[in-house]
Amino acid sequence: MRTLTLLAPGDEFTPPGLELFDATPLIAGVAWFTKPVLLALLSTILVIGFCWSAFGNPKLVPRGVQNVGEMGYMFVRDQVARPFLGKDADRWMGLLLSMFFLVWVWNLMGVIPGLQFPVASHIAFPVVLALSVYFLKIYLGIKHQGAIGYFKNMMFPPGLPKPIYVLLAPIELLSNMIIAPFTHAVRLFANMFAGHIILAFFSLVGFWFLFEKLTPLGAPLGVVGVIMTIAMTGFEMFIQFLQAFLFAMLAAMYIGNSLHPDH
Repeated sequence: MRTLTLLAPGDEFTPPGLELFDATPLIAGVAWFTKPVLLALLSTILVIGFCWSAFGNPKLVPRGVQNVGEMGYMFVRDQVARPFLGKDADRWMGLLLSMFFLVWVWNLMGVIPGLQFPVASHIAFPVVLALSVYFLKIYLGIKHQGAIGYFKNMMFPPGLPKPIYVLLAPIELLSNMIIAPFTHAVRLFANMFAGHIILAFFSLVGFWFLFEKLTPLGAPLGVVGVIMTIAMTGFEMFIQFLQAFLFAMLAAMYIGNSLHPDH
């Protein structure tokens, strides 16, 4: 493994690498049951429990969990669903709200002490969720526009000079059928992957230089590592929320384009 020499010769600091994402089985003989799978199941249970507590028996005057749930509902409705789905927003709120909270909790697992692993930093999880949206948008597009109409509206938007379609049509097909689902998954994965490595790096710098190699040079570096860990944790929590919002927003946009091709 490559090492970085930050102190005197022989004093070597080894930065964290891909070993952070090793998914070893938690139970011998059960290869699929790894830490990411456990945290994904825990996230699902937490989201179901939260939604059940918030909306299972709503009161006229919301309190406690219901109040938090309604704030989340209004945020997703006003910022995600209505801008892209219009009059169909309420119909799709169950899916979009669940997706937003699930991805957010997935991401928050990366900053919870003792867990500290964002589920979406394993590419399989955002890929499965993005593919679900992808197949849903194709199904809705064909259902509401017809198979020919769906691809025609996608590749040949009206109002453009016909020679433009020679270049535009294959670009639109590639963008909608390949690039869009790919970026939908990879954007979430890449941000959580990079954020986890950055937090691990600064926390290791703080621990290593303060406790493993406490020297006149190392102590200030250790303090910087601790400060940066705290600052980057706050920034990462913002990114975790933002990525959940963007994932749900893109899902709403894809669904809306299938339902309302003219938009």
